[in-house]
Amino acid sequence: KVQLVESGGGSVQTGGSLRLSCVASGDTYSLMCMGWFRQPPTKEREGVAGISTGGHPYYADSVKDRFTISRDNAKNTLYLQMNGLKPEDTGLYYCAADYPCSVYFSASSLVDQSRYDYWGQGTQVTVSS
Repeated sequence: KVQLVESGGGSVQTGGSLRLSCVASGDTYSLMCMGWFRQPPTKEREGVAGISTGGHPYYADSVKDRFTISRDNAKNTLYLQMNGLKPEDTGLYYCAADYPCSVYFSASSLVDQSRYDYWGQGTQVTVSS
């Protein structure tokens, strides 16, 4: 079983930055596709960004050019660098793992919740205007 622990959330003002981290347990991290998701207040969870085992990223349109997803396989860690934060970015942010990474034909599937088997507990991000 894969365990995921997120950290790095907090409260910032509009235009600020935060860096989220997610550490995965075990020694099979390099075989996992990883994703970041968020759940805004009173809304359903949505995909933010995903990254393949080879490090290829995919972003939701709402965060493109502001957020950067990356992974460090040596540290079993996934990152989400968030710049230019807006109030609409507020939410509980989750990381998720697809292990072993299933075949996909479209990069957009990396932000499809249904592909992911393991989820962290979430870290809160609050952006004030």
